[in-house]
Amino acid sequence: MVRDVELGGFLGGGVHPHFLIAGPCVIESEGLVLDTAFQLADLARSMGFPYIFKSSYDKANRSSIHSYRGPGIQEGLDILGKVREKVQVPVLTDVHSVEDVRQAGEVVDIVQIPAFLCRQTDLLVAAAQTGKTVNVKKGQFLSPWDMSNVVKKLEESGTRRILLTERGFSFGYNNLAVDMRSLPVMRELGYPVVFDATHSVQLPGGGGTRSTGQRAFIVPLVRAAAAAGCDGFFMEVHPNPDEALSDGPNMIPLNKMKALLEELRKLCAVSGKGSNLTL
Repeated sequence: MVRDVELGGFLGGGVHPHFLIAGPCVIESEGLVLDTAFQLADLARSMGFPYIFKSSYDKANRSSIHSYRGPGIQEGLDILGKVREKVQVPVLTDVHSVEDVRQAGEVVDIVQIPAFLCRQTDLLVAAAQTGKTVNVKKGQFLSPWDMSNVVKKLEESGTRRILLTERGFSFGYNNLAVDMRSLPVMRELGYPVVFDATHSVQLPGGGGTRSTGQRAFIVPLVRAAAAAGCDGFFMEVHPNPDEALSDGPNMIPLNKMKALLEELRKLCAVSGKGSNLTL
């Protein structure tokens, strides 16, 4: 049984509607972030998807030391706070160090643990102790059942406000593959499961000094995830991905989101978020 989890003003999991986490990969400017947040919030509401805005103040795992990382924690959290206040939506950002967790937890509704750091015990403990919901991305190197250890670390650190996110598994060099079995497997751990539609098509380090991606496969994968019974969808979205400063090749153009959500809404209406049928 999947428990209900509070997501900054609404509940996810259980019988609650599928929710959407979406926004630019990294904060590029206050204007871009606010404009994108307003448009996504209006679109999600019109489609009946409870919505959480996502963007990062720092991308600590870029391929090159010269890659753009973001504005930093002070300016970044100030911008995320403005999104929360002006757009009236919950916000999510990822954290990379124990030192940042408490500060981020004072602003955001959901603290996200990046896939590369999902086994970092001190980071998980600190995130749990903020009292905020914690979204953990399953590492590209982990099986879905290995996430039971992550869940235990969080529970024993005092929280049951947990989301688990699938973002693909390493499949040879510079490639990821998605095993849709991981969604029901992780859901059996008792918490809502999110499908990361955009990082799942990333080609890590595929450009030498940067990651590339296969945007064309986002739609078939997100269709499959809806049918497999996830609770929410994670998508990085940008007004012009080809000019984005991070993860452009696997982000969704903002002007394509309406058609994608219209299709998802139909699929979610019949998916049932996990069938009781057993064979």
